[in-house]
Amino acid sequence: MKFAAIDLGSNAVRLLLAKVEEESVHPVYEKVSLFRMPIRLGEDAFPHKRISEEKIQQLVKTMIGFKYLMDAFEPADYMACATSAMRESENSREIVDLIHKESGIDLSIISGKREAEIIYTNHVERIAGNNGRGCHLYVDVGGGSTEIIVFDEYKIMESRSFDIGSIRIHEGLVTKRDWEDMKLWVKHVSSRYQPISAVGSGGNINFLYSMSKTKDGEPFEYDKLKKLNSHIRSFTIEQRISELNIRPDRADLIVPAAKIYLSVMKWSGITDMFVPQMGLADGIIHVLYNKHKQTFV
Repeated sequence: MKFAAIDLGSNAVRLLLAKVEEESVHPVYEKVSLFRMPIRLGEDAFPHKRISEEKIQQLVKTMIGFKYLMDAFEPADYMACATSAMRESENSREIVDLIHKESGIDLSIISGKREAEIIYTNHVERIAGNNGRGCHLYVDVGGGSTEIIVFDEYKIMESRSFDIGSIRIHEGLVTKRDWEDMKLWVKHVSSRYQPISAVGSGGNINFLYSMSKTKDGEPFEYDKLKKLNSHIRSFTIEQRISELNIRPDRADLIVPAAKIYLSVMKWSGITDMFVPQMGLADGIIHVLYNKHKQTFV
């Protein structure tokens, strides 16, 4: 079965085309293609509460292109979800309507809680350390928000969405009170559930994990992440692009994103973070497959 997922994020818009094969105990998910456009809706939405006409036109053209790609792929179903930037933008409803009119794509603006629930459907308990036994923190950092899920084996214990993201930090829009709110919550749930490891998702932690040359499946250690982040910070943004081969649309956000992961690990007392390289788009594929399976059972 083939499915398509669109993740309309604060930093980039992604289209994931995937296949699901039922050949074993657990279905096998295969990423066929991933397309990414760094439109950065959060640059408008967070400081100005509106998305500019220029970015709207970029977004509409991207969604028309995504529709052609989906038509060629012929998925059994698709889902398009918008997150923090669209949640905050005063003209988001107009944009949703325009996207539907020009591309035919139905776009849903989801809450932070729903975003966390979709992300969790990636079955992160199979990736976490100790074979998933014990309690873990799932940390997903985007441009506009951070979703944190506390899970124990197969059950979500607690979850919160915080308006702290890489673009917000870069734009100077995260206050001391915002940080304190997240710190107190992380410390509270960590003392209550005593998580033994973290699971990190998001484009920046994926890149940092690859850059660290950590062996696939092995955890990203706190000290290693902290040292790598300090190394990147010692370069200017221009040097990060030219000397470290970091994409221009990531070079200015990677350090703010790393700060969030490091902060959560420090507050929770966690020293290991597993990085499965999964996110909202992958979760959408799982949601679609589960929906399809229930329909035909």
